[in-house]
Amino acid sequence: MKLTFEKYIASQGLKMTRQRGLILEIFLKKEGHISPEELYSLVRKKDATVGRATVYRMLKLLKEADIAREVDFGDGFSRYEHKYGHAHHDHLICTKCGKTMEVVDEEIEALQEKLAGRHGFSLTSHEMDLFGLCPECREKEARVKRQPPG
Repeated sequence: MKLTFEKYIASQGLKMTRQRGLILEIFLKKEGHISPEELYSLVRKKDATVGRATVYRMLKLLKEADIAREVDFGDGFSRYEHKYGHAHHDHLICTKCGKTMEVVDEEIEALQEKLAGRHGFSLTSHEMDLFGLCPECREKEARVKRQPPG
């Protein structure tokens, strides 16, 4: 993946700096969803000279290079996840605690293809994020409702 990124930034007239290499290495080691601030914190532990703006610019480059995908779980914060070399998935997001689950449902995938085809579209990609309450938060709400007032 590093070579893919190096080719991309060279095509943009940029160089693979030591700081970019470090940010890329840390991002690729971190599975799941990571915020720019979380990545910045991890990078600073390895190299205190890396600035916040450098991390943000690097995430933008990773997104443009199709190595990272930006996700928004409806809480006003962007997070990034690996895109290159990772299978497609959708997200279930709890609006109470923020828990996320990556899910794949072949039936839904087929329905999306069918829907697009009915309208003359050929899908190249899609994102689907479903918002609701996780089982734990639903149970907590049910317990609160069962408690007598006062």
